[in-house]
Amino acid sequence: MNKIALFADGKVGLECVKFLLSKYIDDISYIVVTDKKSIVYQNLQKIFFDKKRILFNQNIVNSQLESVDYIFLLWWPHLIKESVIKTAKNGVINTHPSLLPYNRGKNYNFWNLIEDVPFGVSLHFVSHGIDDGDIIFQKEISKTWEDNGESLYCKAQSEMIKLFKRRYIKILKSDFVRKTQDLTKGSYHNSKELEPYSEIFLDKRYLAKDFLNVLRAKTFPPYEGCYFYEDNCKYEIQIKIKKVKE
Repeated sequence: MNKIALFADGKVGLECVKFLLSKYIDDISYIVVTDKKSIVYQNLQKIFFDKKRILFNQNIVNSQLESVDYIFLLWWPHLIKESVIKTAKNGVINTHPSLLPYNRGKNYNFWNLIEDVPFGVSLHFVSHGIDDGDIIFQKEISKTWEDNGESLYCKAQSEMIKLFKRRYIKILKSDFVRKTQDLTKGSYHNSKELEPYSEIFLDKRYLAKDFLNVLRAKTFPPYEGCYFYEDNCKYEIQIKIKKVKE
């Protein structure tokens, strides 16, 4: 029998957990959630699952984790410690919402439009770096000028859920080929890099394509879009690009 651990958060984590509980509940050794406010935890209270096997992230270091075959990070927002990684015999697999090696790190939906690179989702092994482990499965996602930061976020969530469901059994059977990432072709960004791109300077020259890309990349209501200042006033910009028939 397979033994797995799930670190799950958000819509992706919830849908993947529901899928496993409905079809492969005996595989699950434990489920780790961020806190009691998470949608994953709230839904686990409504269904049959041994509550002793639900752990909270802040207590995970102090918990006695049993050995498992795999740990799956399902839209997990935190780094996990080496001591936790070692509990997985066959490794830790992460869900990352970009077509690795492009857009590793934070704000993948913003940087994908800024850098104008292929978009998609990836399942990859966790290594000592951030989002740089061997890739096992990917799904490329098409995009158009009508896409923005919000639409890419939603597309990535939807396709990530589908990819995990389709490939889960293959992973357990080791029916995959590990592909080393060529990090010279990709990019990595941390959360602090986003802000400098948010302000538009009225006296600065921009290429039209670059200007439109940064505006739509930051269009993700209710989050703040790009902004500019004039006469001591701050103005925010949200844009919509629509394809029309000629």
